Amino acid sequence: MSRTEFYEKVDATLDDIRTQGLWKHERTIESPQGGSVTVENAGEVLNLCANNYLGLADDPSIVAAANQAMETHGFGMASVRFICGTTDLHTALEQDIASYLRTDDAILFAACFDANGGVFEPLLGPEDAIISDSLNHASIIDGIRLCKAKRYRFATRDLSNLDSQLSSAKEDDAQTLLIVTDGVFSMDGYIADLAGICEVADRYGALVMVDDCHATGLIGPQGRGTPALAGVEDRVDIVTSTLGKALGGGMGGFVAAQQGVIDLLRQRARPYLFSNAIAPALLGGARQAIALALDGNDRRLQLEANAAQFRAILHGAGFELSGAGHPIIPIMIGDATLATDLATRLLDEGIYVTAFSFPVVPHGSARIRTQMNAAHSAADIERAAQAFIKVGRELGCIS
Repeated sequence: MSRTEFYEKVDATLDDIRTQGLWKHERTIESPQGGSVTVENAGEVLNLCANNYLGLADDPSIVAAANQAMETHGFGMASVRFICGTTDLHTALEQDIASYLRTDDAILFAACFDANGGVFEPLLGPEDAIISDSLNHASIIDGIRLCKAKRYRFATRDLSNLDSQLSSAKEDDAQTLLIVTDGVFSMDGYIADLAGICEVADRYGALVMVDDCHATGLIGPQGRGTPALAGVEDRVDIVTSTLGKALGGGMGGFVAAQQGVIDLLRQRARPYLFSNAIAPALLGGARQAIALALDGNDRRLQLEANAAQFRAILHGAGFELSGAGHPIIPIMIGDATLATDLATRLLDEGIYVTAFSFPVVPHGSARIRTQMNAAHSAADIERAAQAFIKVGRELGCIS
């Protein structure tokens, strides 16, 4: 293929994406992230599509902590951790995370995508097996691809199928068995059955790993996540999660686990060894965010109430909803173009949402994924729900 033909192929692919209604538009926000935001050419709108579950992204105390960290430690580290990029802020935040999630230790990465990309290869070899939920996040899928362990998939929330896949791995003489699941399936709004997964794991002596990005800070006692919610904190071996959602919405991810696991990752995890250390402002802000999450029961109760209110109104209006027990509430549309039209029309009504279509979700299952926020009031939720009903009827999504 010639150079010219390559670029023609790229253009043809882009044209096909547009024709199928799968083009993903990026809107420009001109204000801090929050329950309401100012969007370029749309003005101030109610925000129902951020991962800002506790409403901490613009919290003044977090901003102040980030500024203080820059005053004392500068703007950036200009180094990876093991050369000259580790500060007392890095180690303090890792200790905060481990204490919060009740593990021995934690290790920071630039993002949870990197944490999931780096966790498997140092721990498992070709003699081992990973049994992964079929709906796991793309970062888990990519991380598993980098590892030489045998690969098995089990159907989401199907413990019988999990048992069958573990049995197959045993029959294939796999040594270490690692079950991997999202704690919350973010495109669908479902919480994993960790108690059931751990029960099956015990029958095979398997390890359990949970990606808890959409749970840390907001789900379970003190927001400690899905293992705490299920009462299996002591049984889950590895937790990966993020600082970029409920915990202030900045950047950074982490792995929390027993000391030996963290020590090995610090020596061998490639995204850790070859990526710049997290900047001081993010460290300072994240430490304050964890402190707020620990004392955040009022925020979590407001978040739960908002989700229940929104779900009840839209369900009553005839929308098909996915999920349960989580502030992610997907509104199932099916057709990608219709989902995009719905999101566009809702912006005209002052409601900011995003349409999700292939390849983020399977073909024919396009949706609007709404996410509740503790910063929203009951009046905000009512306003958003009525806008959905109005536009949904106009577009024929509901009768």
